[in-house]
Amino acid sequence: MIIVPIKEGENIDRVLKKMKRKFEKTGVLRELRERQKFTKPSIKKREERLKAIYIQRLRDQEEKA
Repeated sequence: MIIVPIKEGENIDRVLKKMKRKFEKTGVLRELRERQKFTKPSIKKREERLKAIYIQRLRDQEEKA
């Protein structure tokens, strides 16, 4: 359960923003969406590998510049 302490006179919008940030950090919504469909382990590995290649290319371009 997410608990967000409210200080005296604190703006409600700011409190809602804090709560939203804490909720996103827990990763509940991301996990829920992930569990809605099954992804084969081989496809997960392929996606991770492609992402790593992409990030490595970006870093190589930074070093050249």
